[in-house]
Amino acid sequence: MKDHVRADWTGAILVCGKCSKKLGGGFGPKGRTPLGKALRQLLGLKRSRKAGLGVVEVGCLKVCPKGAVTLVDTGAPTRWHLVPAGMPVEQLARDLGIAQT
Repeated sequence: MKDHVRADWTGAILVCGKCSKKLGGGFGPKGRTPLGKALRQLLGLKRSRKAGLGVVEVGCLKVCPKGAVTLVDTGAPTRWHLVPAGMPVEQLARDLGIAQT
């Protein structure tokens, strides 16, 4: 029996699913795209273990900011981010150090 699978991730970004659902999108050009999807699109990532970075929507992180989404970068797990709706995803990627050059 296999007890693990290999992933090519160099890190993971955890996005609160409940916050995303409450906003009903909030990101992207028209403000209708969920944060996780907008980040994956910007970085050209697929939803798989073969991507270079994992962007995963998780259950409620129990922070619940108004008008924002809670995000955790597993590379710096002691600092959680409250990302306001409408924040440019390019700026967020730069702030997190995951922007593609």
